[in-house]
Amino acid sequence: MLSKGEDRFICRSRSDLGVKMSMVRTQGSFLAIRTLSPSSSMPRCSHGSDSSDDATCGTPTWIGKGLTCVCFKRKGNYERICINMTPQQEERLRRLKHRMKVYFDASRPDHQDALKALWSATYPGEELHGLISDQWKEMGWQGRDPSTDFRGAGFISLENLLFFAKTFSSSFQRLLKKQGGKRADWEYPFAVAGVNITFMIMQMLDLDASKPRTFIRAVFLQMLSENEWAFDLLYCVAFVVMDKQWLDRNATYMEFNDVLKSTRTQLERELLMDDVLRIEDMPSYSLLC
Repeated sequence: MLSKGEDRFICRSRSDLGVKMSMVRTQGSFLAIRTLSPSSSMPRCSHGSDSSDDATCGTPTWIGKGLTCVCFKRKGNYERICINMTPQQEERLRRLKHRMKVYFDASRPDHQDALKALWSATYPGEELHGLISDQWKEMGWQGRDPSTDFRGAGFISLENLLFFAKTFSSSFQRLLKKQGGKRADWEYPFAVAGVNITFMIMQMLDLDASKPRTFIRAVFLQMLSENEWAFDLLYCVAFVVMDKQWLDRNATYMEFNDVLKSTRTQLERELLMDDVLRIEDMPSYSLLC
């Protein structure tokens, strides 16, 4: 039974995994709980008043069918997040975290090749005169050397752009060429916007944290178990959402940060929808073509 002021609703149900997620709202806070099926054994986490803020109230333990439970006590009102991670999820998260830690290195042949591949995917048939060239400004980099713009998000931001260009070429070209809608005289720079979107998603998913701290991250980890490229797909969705928000607001360059914030809000809203179990289930995924 819920106490006064609480409301509970199921926001995830995975019968194939024997897992349910529910969320309880308590005076503005959220308690995210994932419970195993009755056949699974799971040690209970104590959450007494003597627990300290931001402390784990349960040690990660292999339980039941190889699942892990991590529980948290957050600052302020009582809030606890329980996440069961399979070995596959943990491995995919490890690989994604590794990608996020790789800095762009212009001296590495594989990074040079990725940059050349981005050019070829963006401008098929057009010769690139060099990795440092005024041509890069056409794509929306700040200067002749795009490597200077990767500092904020690293090599993964280049991988995201390349994934977008190859997987959804029509949407990529439409946004690159600023087609559709009433455009501002001072538009956002396409490539630099892409780097900022990568950084925004990394912050939103809180993937750098050693322990899960948000329900958004819990939802994303489930999606990652469905598709190893969930982060890259989410990036593509974020880019088209950002462009739509830009057009809806008749925004100009100086409003880019505000548009990025509203984009994040929209993504978070969609990721928490009851029937969104994969990135492809997000309503805004339909904007991609």
